[in-house]
Amino acid sequence: MTAPSTATHGAAAAALAADVVRARLGVQAPACAIILGSGLGGLADVITDARPISYADIPGFHATHVIGHKGQLIAGTLGGREVIALAGRFHMYEGHAPQVSAFPVRVAHALGAKTLFVSNAAGGIRRTFSAGDLMVIEDHINLTMVNPLTGPVESTDERFPDMSAPYAPRLKALLYAAGLRLNIPLQRGVYVGLLGPTYETLAEVRMLERLGADATGMSTVTEVILANALGLEVAGVSLISNPAAGLSPEKLSHVDVMKAAEAAGEKFCQLVTEFVRAL
Repeated sequence: MTAPSTATHGAAAAALAADVVRARLGVQAPACAIILGSGLGGLADVITDARPISYADIPGFHATHVIGHKGQLIAGTLGGREVIALAGRFHMYEGHAPQVSAFPVRVAHALGAKTLFVSNAAGGIRRTFSAGDLMVIEDHINLTMVNPLTGPVESTDERFPDMSAPYAPRLKALLYAAGLRLNIPLQRGVYVGLLGPTYETLAEVRMLERLGADATGMSTVTEVILANALGLEVAGVSLISNPAAGLSPEKLSHVDVMKAAEAAGEKFCQLVTEFVRAL
């Protein structure tokens, strides 16, 4: 994995990266930072007064190599509020340490964001889910077996953050209310984060089901852990792009995940816009 250090991916490095973004894009304390998962990058197209900066131009960021991840930080207005959107992730399964993969959260915090909205495309473990469902993340299970807070504690971080409510009840209520106003049905459930990059075996899916997971993916959990340590309020939505491995006769492919996510893109954009408006 890419070796992190406090010099390259700690609080001071985040402050430096935030200075670069602020100078280029004129960002001033965004109401919300939004991380866009696979196939959900279309939200960036509805941000008005959009000003992008490539990840390659931000110190400590890395190029994205997965289809559906643009590799841009975009500042602008959504739902009448100033936001920043992170269009793409650099994942741990690409060889990045958790501190590196979650570094954009540090930068969002350094830019003055108080709220983090995370999204992902996930496999549906719960048998009643269908492709295209939007699931509000009520809680998560971290089975990546790593933690972005490992190592010396940063001055900005709580050493032992309470993770009993990693997704803020206030923000979850705003999401459900937004869904009602828009007549968009919302599921609710527990997301389990795995390292990847392989999809799960059928035995693993049965195990995850018995552990209480409703959807599974390869991102998000380390970002949410770091956000809680930094004192950010967090909300999250999983786009159920497919049944989890082995729950349907079809073999899984990233291309199919992308197609399902893009098909649900319009209602996802509507939901997030309404949520941000209500912050």
